[in-house]
Amino acid sequence: MDSRADKILYLLKNQGEMTAQQLAEALQITAMGARQHLLQLADDELVSHSFQPALIGRPKQYWHLTKLAQRRFADMHSQLSVHLLESVRAEFGESGLQQVIARRETTMRQDYLAKMSGLTDLVEKLDCLCQIRNREGYMASWHEEPGVGYWFVENHCPICAAARCSDGFCQSELALFQACIGDKFKVQRQEHILDGARRCAYLITRCDKMSV
Repeated sequence: MDSRADKILYLLKNQGEMTAQQLAEALQITAMGARQHLLQLADDELVSHSFQPALIGRPKQYWHLTKLAQRRFADMHSQLSVHLLESVRAEFGESGLQQVIARRETTMRQDYLAKMSGLTDLVEKLDCLCQIRNREGYMASWHEEPGVGYWFVENHCPICAAARCSDGFCQSELALFQACIGDKFKVQRQEHILDGARRCAYLITRCDKMSV
């Protein structure tokens, strides 16, 4: 596939729905060129589109990835991972599988906290956490929403197949993020890939400003 088409797929994976004009600006090509790539990707059943109302004029056409395109983003050693997890469950039961997940969390927590040692500012922690997770393939980013809190977002889950095998992985990672951010803030998952969302999104708020 053309490398520009691959970049379009990556942008839609990382940014979510986009118009042809937005893609053209991101790729520094013409809107017509972006549309030509999108039509080819649509023929290959990798993208689809929907129309959304605009403030002025006709509805805008937004493009998004199909399920087929989502599968192009590798799920690291997914078949092997699932096979191993099912073997652990068969040999040692559910409690044995949860012990494996807990051991993974402990190891990751030690590694993450070592990398974040000395960081006290939330922004520094989020920057570092994004760097760690991006090296692991999660396409992570963060941004502040004034009056709401901070959003930590992962646009891809390279352990998705394993997480579908046991929700303990997702619970473990939420606990991991909380440990990294610290007890002055609360980390709450608001969007979840396993629930059908495009991404996993976590809202981070100050504990003294929590309403619940």
